[in-house]
Amino acid sequence: MSVIEVTWKHDYITTNGVKLHYVTQGEGPLMLMLHGFPEFWYSWRHQIPEFAQDFKVVAIDLRGYNDSDKPNQQSAYVMDEFLKDVEGVIKALGYQKCVLVAHDWGGTIAWNFAYTHPDMVERLIILNLPHPAKFAEGLRTFQQLQRSYYIFLFQLPWFPEVFLQSSDYQAIETIFKGTAVNKSAFTKADIDAYKDAAAKRGALTAMLNYYRNIFQQRMLNQNWGVLGVPTLMIWGENDTALGKELTYNTAAYVRDFQIKYIPNCGHWVQQEQPELVNYYMQKFLKTEAKASIDKV
Repeated sequence: MSVIEVTWKHDYITTNGVKLHYVTQGEGPLMLMLHGFPEFWYSWRHQIPEFAQDFKVVAIDLRGYNDSDKPNQQSAYVMDEFLKDVEGVIKALGYQKCVLVAHDWGGTIAWNFAYTHPDMVERLIILNLPHPAKFAEGLRTFQQLQRSYYIFLFQLPWFPEVFLQSSDYQAIETIFKGTAVNKSAFTKADIDAYKDAAAKRGALTAMLNYYRNIFQQRMLNQNWGVLGVPTLMIWGENDTALGKELTYNTAAYVRDFQIKYIPNCGHWVQQEQPELVNYYMQKFLKTEAKASIDKV
């Protein structure tokens, strides 16, 4: 265990009827981090100590993941419940608002939370997850449908669970290292941590239930307005699941919007290029948000 990890604190919050595990470090304004699939709080390991210098950083395990509760009912994995979880975490920690940082599925939740509770989000930082309106638009194209084939595969009963856990969860390793540009970003210990989290009883089905409810949720059908929360999007350009074109014209939905593209980087942007991601986040947090598009 490193010196940095010794200063991390593991704890639990009970909110909205579930007990959620989280890791925290630092004191100050709240920075709340939401991970994606098939991750857990660990995906923020390079960001937690960096931002703990100025914030109380809290990286949670979303419901169904790792050490958080895993309700059995598929109906427990819908956006309304995710939003209540996030609201409850912020309030239980003694805050009224936060800087919300999110990746992948966490990004979907964060977009929806910022629209639903804009007063609770000081700033929004989204990594490799498009605005929901842009994603819905993308799903009407053959190109993005090809990229999103796994969403449809995950609608099947039992087979995705069997596939993901076969050969000692080899598919989990493939999801990370097979799609990353910087494959050295994931050590054996990192992959083992993700496999161990997915192997916890009930976790795989819970994680897949996020997808199994996706077409019934308002996030794909909603009439989105213009978000007033200052927002930074960081995008690894070589994402195999989400095309770069999904980021275009996002500023039409966000009043104060910045986007930073990172070339030669895949979907796992904060793990593949942590120093650059941290730099862009720090710069955004220390300056006034304004419309810009930058590329390394």
